[in-house]
Amino acid sequence: MHKIHPDAGIPDDTDPGLRLLSLLTGVLLAVLLVAFPHVALDRWGSADPFAALCLLWAMAAGFASGLVMRPAWWPFRLAASSHACLFALVLAVLRVAGH
Repeated sequence: MHKIHPDAGIPDDTDPGLRLLSLLTGVLLAVLLVAFPHVALDRWGSADPFAALCLLWAMAAGFASGLVMRPAWWPFRLAASSHACLFALVLAVLRVAGH
């Protein structure tokens, strides 16, 4: 059961397994983007800005959530949550799989 943050109704990610998974996602995406930057290219070899944005968002949200960084402003807190990491990762996978 998730605790709900009192001022914004945003789930509180206090589960250590979820934090560890988010951190692992951030680290793996960082290694992937450094070692294989062509992942964010389309089939013609040009850059796909939306795929790159989703991959970088998932990486940043994974680091922020995994290292328990809790921004004070609720839109930033929502964008840096474990749920946002999963959402951005799914968007990126769907975008890259479409290439």
